[in-house]
Amino acid sequence: MAALKTKLGIVVVGVSLWLGWGLVLITASAAEVGYPSDQYWIGRGQGDLAKGRAICQRVSELSARADLAKQIRVLVKEHLIDRVRERSGRETEQDIELTREELVQEYLQDVKIVDRRIDEESKICTATAVMLKRPMLPKSPE
Repeated sequence: MAALKTKLGIVVVGVSLWLGWGLVLITASAAEVGYPSDQYWIGRGQGDLAKGRAICQRVSELSARADLAKQIRVLVKEHLIDRVRERSGRETEQDIELTREELVQEYLQDVKIVDRRIDEESKICTATAVMLKRPMLPKSPE
């Protein structure tokens, strides 16, 4: 029974990775490239190689910068619509729509892209961005 559970677990993990549920990035960790996470904000991003190398790298770099900024401050807006349809002679149908919007409004200073990789096999580009952590200054009253 335990062997069956182990095999089933391996199959589930394999299928989920194959379907993209658990995306594994092949970027080096920031500590590996000399940037400890206790001193630096670290952001990772990826792009689609099908769009071309230049666009893929640019998208991955922008995504890495956005990921870095989200760690500092991000405004998340969610809007949920729950529809229930009732028709005569039929079962009720339920439809749930969730829209999530993430807004990043931060000025980033001295951000460096420290790692760029292209994975031809997975058709993705990845980038790692770092920025030195500084004490956050409180916003001035408006």
